[in-house]
Amino acid sequence: MSETTKVAIACQGGGSHTAFTSGVLQGLLEGFEWETGYELVGISGASGGAFNALAAWYGLVTGDAGKAITILDSLWGDLSADGYSDRLLNSWVRTFNRIEATGLPLPKVSPYQIPGDEMGKERIREVLESHIDFETIPEHCCHNGPKLVVGTVNINAGVFETFVNEDVTVEAVLASAAVPNLFEAVEMNGHLHWDGLFSQNPPVRDLMVQPPDRKPDELWIIQINPQEFEGTPTSTDEIADRRNELSGNISLNQELGFVRRINEWVEDGTLPSENFSKTEIHRIEMGKRFHSSTKLDRDPEFIQELLELGRTQADSFVEER
Repeated sequence: MSETTKVAIACQGGGSHTAFTSGVLQGLLEGFEWETGYELVGISGASGGAFNALAAWYGLVTGDAGKAITILDSLWGDLSADGYSDRLLNSWVRTFNRIEATGLPLPKVSPYQIPGDEMGKERIREVLESHIDFETIPEHCCHNGPKLVVGTVNINAGVFETFVNEDVTVEAVLASAAVPNLFEAVEMNGHLHWDGLFSQNPPVRDLMVQPPDRKPDELWIIQINPQEFEGTPTSTDEIADRRNELSGNISLNQELGFVRRINEWVEDGTLPSENFSKTEIHRIEMGKRFHSSTKLDRDPEFIQELLELGRTQADSFVEER
């Protein structure tokens, strides 16, 4: 391993729960010496994780760790429910999702049946564009800078699709967060895209496909969904929660299985060490379980709780290092 540890960070999606990821990234940016001891060679995200990956990347390539921290923090301040009507709407959505998780029959409405513009999506666009100058992204993509990856799913072809570096547009980020029952699909390149939660959550392989001198020594996963569950989920709430967690983790574990297989092949000599190297995998988990219905909860106090939890978990990770 080189004197400077090359790091790639993958940010799992999970709606509002990814405010936790923002807190983690802020803690990591504050806690490590990125000038000398560590170098970020790539960062990826899906859904809300894509917001955080983009914010951290943009802050770093246009400034420094301090700017990245500022953007991450203010981004979630702007995404939080603000004002009486917005808080009322957020409370209604939270209650509706909680009731739906119990299994009670509720009316279903397609986002295509709602007249007018998609106000939620347009608000996200406005918030993102207030912090990120998307037109300048291509000029900040270079060999020596970190790789940026955003994950979506191509619903026409039925395959994962990632957008890398200069291909990351505001439409790509919105597509990564286009939850099917809330937002219309986003059209790009002649086909439609949905939420990155259905894709590589988060994208990992693209982070590993790097020139030899940019290959990450370590892969840090910021994981939203709990990996393990003790006992048996029996109530409708518990079953719905665990299904949600599993759906978010299955693709992640498949991606990590690919990295582990490469590590095994390097270790047993199947792959030449002069061209391939092992990558250590580390997970930074929430360590606390929240009901899946809160993944759409934008209450400012809840968002702040998640940010602080993220900073706490990041501090523990830094101390362990």
